[in-house]
Amino acid sequence: MSDVVVPIKLACIDLAGTTIGDIAMVERAFAEAIATQGIVPGTGAYARAMVHVHRSRGCPKIEVFRGIFPGNEAQAQAANLTFERSYQGALDRAGLVPIPGVLETLDKLRGSGVQLALITGFSRATLGRVLGVLGWHDRVDLAICPEDAGGRGRPWPDMVLHAVLRLGIEDVRQVAVVGDAESDMLCGRRAGASVVAGVMTGVHSRERLLKGGATHILDSIADLPDLILSEDLGTHQVTAAGR
Repeated sequence: MSDVVVPIKLACIDLAGTTIGDIAMVERAFAEAIATQGIVPGTGAYARAMVHVHRSRGCPKIEVFRGIFPGNEAQAQAANLTFERSYQGALDRAGLVPIPGVLETLDKLRGSGVQLALITGFSRATLGRVLGVLGWHDRVDLAICPEDAGGRGRPWPDMVLHAVLRLGIEDVRQVAVVGDAESDMLCGRRAGASVVAGVMTGVHSRERLLKGGATHILDSIADLPDLILSEDLGTHQVTAAGR
């Protein structure tokens, strides 16, 4: 671990499970989507598909469906379209609930000069709908989906690097990546972020987050300002011995 602590200038923050509590909504949309392709609850195929969904959380939704329907692009695209419609329908009916403390976190970070980028595996259309429902357009500097990064979402580093370029960050070590899934951690590590923080409000366990390369484990995003605005940032890092 380096003795030099680089101040964080950009926080790239995941949506589902990290800033908004929509895990059940997302899983229902996945279940409805695969059901239209003949994979229904109570079958072995359904159980295997939902295990794949859980393992792939954070990845682009179309890539998740390609994993469920390998070699059948038409099925993957059809399921993805159903997912989009199902999730957006749920948004219209029930809205979204931010994780406790998230608004205060966003405002405190921006007020301290940290730029904010929301990162998601949703499509551009769904991302726009989510931001509209939440009213967060003015709370962040950038909102990025895989389409903005040439189609490569997590665990690839492209969305984080896109944010670095768009927002004029000089050094990737000035970046913190925050999420609830192993793919978020892999993305942050591959992008060279100095802080890769896993939060415990989402889908993956502490062990999965550490396996992905988390440098820090937080109870929730509400703990993020105390971490990345601290002058003792490096002292809070998770070590191999602490795993």
